[in-house]
Amino acid sequence: MFGRAATALLLAAGGVAVSVGPALADSPHFIRTAASGVTDSGTLNVNFKEAGLGDNQSITYVASADSTAVYACINHGGNHPQAANKETVSGPVSATGTFSSGKNGSITATLTLSPPSAGSFSCPGNQRLVLASVSYTDVSITDTNTPVTENIAGTFSRIFYNV
Repeated sequence: MFGRAATALLLAAGGVAVSVGPALADSPHFIRTAASGVTDSGTLNVNFKEAGLGDNQSITYVASADSTAVYACINHGGNHPQAANKETVSGPVSATGTFSSGKNGSITATLTLSPPSAGSFSCPGNQRLVLASVSYTDVSITDTNTPVTENIAGTFSRIFYNV
């Protein structure tokens, strides 16, 4: 008789131990993704919320896109001279960040994409280098731990100077 009671007690204790253990990822999925308009500095904010992660999980994300930036030389009057002093740069861009899911098993965060660099393109002494325009396409956010990826439809662009 004592054996059955001890077995029942051990099973009950084991059940309690299992129920208070760390929650495992149930079903990681993005419930909201968006890219806001291009900022004054030419960057693009990729906003997201992912749920189903489990409590206190450290998750690394990568936001990525294809980007095209046009750099130009502007004179002191704020105009682009008729010379061919502009440069178009295209390529993939990305931003990485690691966030914790806390006690609710979800993460809400933002990663910021920057336009491709002007590289070695420079302007004559009486002109300044500016970002004339930038566009981002094929924007996505990836949870690199699972991996789950969500594409963000649209083209996000802004013209700062007509060149």
